[in-house]
Amino acid sequence: MQIFNTLSRQKEDFHSIERGEVKIYSCGPTVYDYPHIGNLRAFIFSDTLRRAFEFLGFHVIQVVNITDVGHLVSDENEGEDKMEKAAKREKKDPFQIARYYEDEFRKNLKAFNIKTPHVLPRATEHIEAQINLIQKLFKNGYAYILDDGVYFDVSKFEKYGQLSRQDLEEKQSGARVKVRDQKHNPEDFALWKFLVGENTNHIMQWDSPWKNTDGVSKGFPGWHIECSAMSMQYLGKTFDIHTGGVDHIPVHHENEIAQSEGATGQKFVNYWMHNNFLQIDGGKMSKSKGNAYTLQEIVKKEFLPLDFRYFCLSAHYRAKLNFTWEALEGAHNAMKKLNDKIVKLKNSVEKKQENPKLYQTYLEKFQKAIEDDLNTPQAMAVLWDSLKDSKLSNNEKLNLVLRFDQVLGLGLREITDERIEQEIPAKITELAEKREEMRKNKKWAEADELRNQIFKQGYEVLDEERGYRVKEL
Repeated sequence: MQIFNTLSRQKEDFHSIERGEVKIYSCGPTVYDYPHIGNLRAFIFSDTLRRAFEFLGFHVIQVVNITDVGHLVSDENEGEDKMEKAAKREKKDPFQIARYYEDEFRKNLKAFNIKTPHVLPRATEHIEAQINLIQKLFKNGYAYILDDGVYFDVSKFEKYGQLSRQDLEEKQSGARVKVRDQKHNPEDFALWKFLVGENTNHIMQWDSPWKNTDGVSKGFPGWHIECSAMSMQYLGKTFDIHTGGVDHIPVHHENEIAQSEGATGQKFVNYWMHNNFLQIDGGKMSKSKGNAYTLQEIVKKEFLPLDFRYFCLSAHYRAKLNFTWEALEGAHNAMKKLNDKIVKLKNSVEKKQENPKLYQTYLEKFQKAIEDDLNTPQAMAVLWDSLKDSKLSNNEKLNLVLRFDQVLGLGLREITDERIEQEIPAKITELAEKREEMRKNKKWAEADELRNQIFKQGYEVLDEERGYRVKEL
């Protein structure tokens, strides 16, 4: 297995710390709103990575955090807390907000056929671990106290900037946040925030061992510290792979490395893997533009969640991917075609001599694509090539595709005639129901007109003894 390591900026042969085992930590959701499709691309990527290692025979331990403490809207040290903002928006307690959107996140995992991580730790249930980690940073000389919180001194960590490839001076000149007068360096980041100023009435709060000059000790952890505390608690001080979006590289993941290695004196992660941005209609996705689409909007447009998964797999995880509804329509059509082929293969009674050598060749081609930095577009091409190859028996084709789907996660093993029928759009089903009513009332002309409408939209109504059946043309 070769993977592109963001730390070295090149493909590297993968060597696990423990033979036959891979430990993966993936940045999870901040549960203050529904996951959008940009988030979902990251979760599909990390799930596909896990599936690939399992396909290759590794035992995988995957940890995905649940950020239910919230963090400031700038993702750094300024602004309103995301959980508090959501609580005001929905007139609920922040803890209620967290549990509701955590449940929605879990529903999204199921809808997009993303395997449930082995551990889904909540930040609120690991406050002690975060405090203990900050204590270690004090002991090692990396932390200091200001009036509004505890900060990490990045100038003390010589390797700061190793992931983003920016030295401290360069990062400081491009700092986005307002520099507090007291901070030692513009890039110093909060490890703990006290209940002062705009955070005085912060609902989510805990006691801490530290006090500011006014004697305030209560507060809440900074955003970055939870990932270090929880990843190391479940995977060890050094683990194999950390994943996330490219937007995490310059700040969140850079800070994770600094605070983790500052506390332990050991290398934090061996391989960093980052998926690229999901663009919308060639531009940036944002809630202000109204294009931060969610599962609900995909379903409302009568697409299936697995159509979006197919769409994501059609591009390499490190490539930018441009989402349009037309592109999702293309993925939907490809999934329909694939599902139809699977049903035919499952129902096949073909008697044909098998070709085990060719079968093995396709298996090796697929594995080679997966081992090449998770090249899912190439893997998908191998899948379609195997289905078209007349030298393979139908049984071999079906077995191959189901083996491939252990990585792709398109739910092909569960495909049945009934499931295909369930995927007919609601508007087509309504027309078919009206047609059936016209037939029962012997209004043949009206029934024929409705049948033509259905046909023009790419579907056919088949009249059978048990009623009717609709299929896509």
